[in-house]
Amino acid sequence: MCACRGTAGFAHVSCLAEQAKILIAEAEENNLTDKVNERWQRWRTCSLCEQEYHGLVGCALGWACWKTYVGRPETGGQVRQMAMNLLGAGLSEAYHFEDALTVLEAELAMKRRLGSSEQNILVAQTNIALCYYKLGRHQEALDLRREIYARGLALGVPSKDLFIDVLNLSWSMKECGLCAESKSFLREQLPAARRALGADHDTVIQLRWQHADALRLSDGASRDDVVEAVTLLEELSRTTQRIYGTSHPLANDIRNALGWARETLAAFDTSTSK
Repeated sequence: MCACRGTAGFAHVSCLAEQAKILIAEAEENNLTDKVNERWQRWRTCSLCEQEYHGLVGCALGWACWKTYVGRPETGGQVRQMAMNLLGAGLSEAYHFEDALTVLEAELAMKRRLGSSEQNILVAQTNIALCYYKLGRHQEALDLRREIYARGLALGVPSKDLFIDVLNLSWSMKECGLCAESKSFLREQLPAARRALGADHDTVIQLRWQHADALRLSDGASRDDVVEAVTLLEELSRTTQRIYGTSHPLANDIRNALGWARETLAAFDTSTSK
């Protein structure tokens, strides 16, 4: 699935895979190395709505990609590495996190064997931290994400990557009960994220969602904190439905967060009226 509406949202997975294979093959045949990386996104992204595939479609394309390139040598360019990465991401999309972790750990080991750049190592570690998170191994995820953020900051990674690290770290702070730290951290980061990426960027939307959750869940949260969270989530709910459609996972997640925030506000009002 992607963000296409109506009949535009239906396609055979085999057709999507064939389109991606043809684009990559053309670039390789013509020695267009830069175009291989550019066209690789067709394995991940819908050509119509330009949103990433998710759910079972993402998983199916991950397997199709791996089967296509598994025979490539480790040292014969990055295609085999990218295919392994896509398989791990696809398994995660289908909630097969134990299997995804095995694949992603093998990918990290391969990158280290081949002397990949430190930034590529950080990307692999980021994916592993996500699996820890999804498996409920939250302290391991938090520790690794602190390390990734600090190293990315020191290396001067691009803004779009650094703010993904910020987002991931805020998620782990919340899961480890560090909502006050998350709230302070996000207040510092959000202005720079908006300037660098724009208010409607997926990462900025999710950072603002996490800020709303931190406002609501922090120890000693006031009614004003919860009102601010509700107002923010109402805006984000409208924005995500406009950009992604009502059935997209992000739109659903923010609707749920808004419902919980409204319940918290109602509880405040009930307790003060007694």
